[in-house]
Amino acid sequence: QVQLVESGGGLVQAGGSLRLSCAASGSIVRINVMGWYRQAPGNERELVASITNFGVTNYADSVKGRFTISRDNAKNTVYLQMNSLEPEDTAVYYCNIENGLISRRTYWGQGTQVTVSS
Repeated sequence: QVQLVESGGGLVQAGGSLRLSCAASGSIVRINVMGWYRQAPGNERELVASITNFGVTNYADSVKGRFTISRDNAKNTVYLQMNSLEPEDTAVYYCNIENGLISRRTYWGQGTQVTVSS
């Protein structure tokens, strides 16, 4: 099993910044893709950003230019730097990783609340 521990959420005013962290531990073989998703009330969970083990990144159009995803492979940790936050960014943010080589499995964090006030 792999455990994911998220931190860094909170309440911030519009235009502010937050940095989310997600540390993986346990039966780690090789972490391939690491990503952040979010889910606002009444909405489906959506991809915010992802990063491969080669450092290739992908962002939702709504966060391009404002959010930056990065990872520290030595620490099995993924980060999401969120700048110029907007009220529309309010959601529960979930960390997601894919672990394994031939047999791969995905894991989810418990979620961290991000609230942006106007």
